[in-house]
Amino acid sequence: MATSAKLMLGSGVCQKLSQFTRQIHMQPALLSSFRSSREVQELDKYPEVEVLANPPEWRFVERLLPAATVPQPVAKPEYPSGWRPQKEDGSELGYFVARTKNHMVPVYLHTRFRGQRRITVVRRVQGDIWSLEKDLRAVVEQSRNGKLCATRINELSGQIHFHGDYVDVLRDYLKEKGF
Repeated sequence: MATSAKLMLGSGVCQKLSQFTRQIHMQPALLSSFRSSREVQELDKYPEVEVLANPPEWRFVERLLPAATVPQPVAKPEYPSGWRPQKEDGSELGYFVARTKNHMVPVYLHTRFRGQRRITVVRRVQGDIWSLEKDLRAVVEQSRNGKLCATRINELSGQIHFHGDYVDVLRDYLKEKGF
């Protein structure tokens, strides 16, 4: 008797499950598969659409679109955030550190090995990269109270790597120099 009751319950569950799967397959919108969508028809069967070159409502859409380029910052004597525009062109020093497209100084911190190794990277260096490395190494060693600092120069990509976290020191120095 107990086994027959289990079979009856099992068959009722199977029937409900099969009904549920049929309902799912009958509603292709729920599945959102490309196979369940309608095929593309001839253009005659679609409604006519009028394309307007410059409708008055377009101004509401234009303000939501991102700008094609980052605008130049407004010139002020001092900025509240402490940001300074680039002044130096590198002709006197022999090297140049170009700003990023967002007008920021390209000094970054890379962490490796679960934060145990920190490497400060100065990018976008043009010109005499060796003399810039010498100047920056002197600034870092001064901040370390005379301790030596390991550096690595990649001349082809215009990058200087410093072993340690010196982002603030190098960024402030480059801003003072006008880069």
